[in-house]
This record gives sequence, structure tokens and C-alpha cells, in this order.
Amino acid sequence: MSLRVTMLGSGTSSGVPVIGCECAVCTSDNPKNQRFRVGLKLELDDRVLLIDTPTDLRQQALRFGLPRIDAILFTHAHADHIFGLDDVRIFNFRQRQSIPCYGSAATLGALRRTFAYVFEPTERGGGKPQLDLIEIDGTLELFNHQIVPVPVLHGDLPVYGYRLGGFAYVTDCNHIPEESLELLSELEVLVLGALRYREHPTHFSIPQAIEVASRIGAERTFFTHLAHEVDHDRPQVELPSSVAFGYDGLAFELA
Repeated sequence: MSLRVTMLGSGTSSGVPVIGCECAVCTSDNPKNQRFRVGLKLELDDRVLLIDTPTDLRQQALRFGLPRIDAILFTHAHADHIFGLDDVRIFNFRQRQSIPCYGSAATLGALRRTFAYVFEPTERGGGKPQLDLIEIDGTLELFNHQIVPVPVLHGDLPVYGYRLGGFAYVTDCNHIPEESLELLSELEVLVLGALRYREHPTHFSIPQAIEVASRIGAERTFFTHLAHEVDHDRPQVELPSSVAFGYDGLAFELA
């Protein structure tokens, strides 16, 4: 299996710069401090998977390249993770087929409500995404590879992380149950949500994420879903040698 991962966005729900904010990060010249809403592109052999359809998906596709979409994995249905969904229709036109979308029953139900026009029997001539919603019920076999859903909690909201071989993605959470920690053993690379230095009721803080990353013990961990309090130029804590802040466009490969 050849897997290439590209971080399409590393920012929190507001994006960075935050509208109207003149803080050091929002006015920074460092491109790593400019963050689209969070999402991933996975290139698995000759297939392309997305994790979530972030609000900024069109700009992400233009900046980082998105030649096709063969499937979408949804973590949950908060706005910053799904509001780019309409932009996948260009891939329906180009590929001449619907796109399978995987997620929990609750997430798929929220997609149906939020994008009701997509699933109503209107506009048959086009103009809206063509999607097949498929509920995940355990390990998913996709393109001859196993994708393991990793249940975590985002406050009181159940959210899915995903593991594919030696790679795992866990964003938008502040608690990982013991049984899910077991699913994250022996990782090469972990991408983990870490919102800010201060504690938050539904996200790991950076100090909390450092502890979780240490417990999981991946060879490399990249933090994502970063708020504008996080400055690549002036980190407020020293990160372990195996941990780094992610950034838009970060890409790496796993054999």
C-alpha cells in the first residue's frame, strides 16, 4: 500500500486569519499561520479519499490539487467539516458517477437535513452533488484496504477518527476511550486535534494533546485544528521531538 497524506487545512472553525482580528498570528507573514478549515486528502495508490468536506474545499482543491474524489469519510457534521460539500459536484460531472460518502448514522442524518436539496427528487438535470450515503458499521473495506473507524468524544458528541495502516487521524475531540486508544497502537503517523494552550470544553488543549500523543506513542504526531492563539513562530510550550504543529499543505508518505 502506498499512502500519501496532504493536510488541506489545519485551522479551527473560524479559519485563520480570523475575520477582523489584528493579533500577531492573524497578521503574520508566515504562511503556516494562515489556516483553512481542517481536512485531509488521502492518495491511496491510484484512488483519492477526502476526510470531511471543509468550508474552504474549493480553495483547498485549487491550491493543493484534487484531481478526483473516489470516496469521502466524514468525522462528524459540524459546519467547518461539511460546508464544502456542494463543491464536490464538479467531480460528479468529471467522473460521471456518484461519490460514496461514509460516516456514522447520526452524521449521515445530519448531512441529509443540512443539505436537504441534494437528496430531494428535484433538479434531475444536474446542479447538485450526486452522493451515496453509506453508514459505517465497523471496519470498512475500501479499495482493497481496511479503514478502521476510531470512536472519540467531542464534548458529548460522538465523532469518528480513522486509521489506515500506520496512519491515523483524530480531530475535534477531548476524550479518547480506552478501547479507541487500543485501536491507535503502533502508529507511524498520528494527526491529532489540539486547539489552543488554554483548556476548552470540547477540544484537547495543546498540553492535553501532548499527554495523549505520548500515551499513543506514534513515531510522529502532527497537531491540527489550531486556533489563532497558536503561533508557529512563537510556541508557548516546548513540543516533544516526535511532535510538531501541522500546517496547510503539509504532505508525507507512508509505505
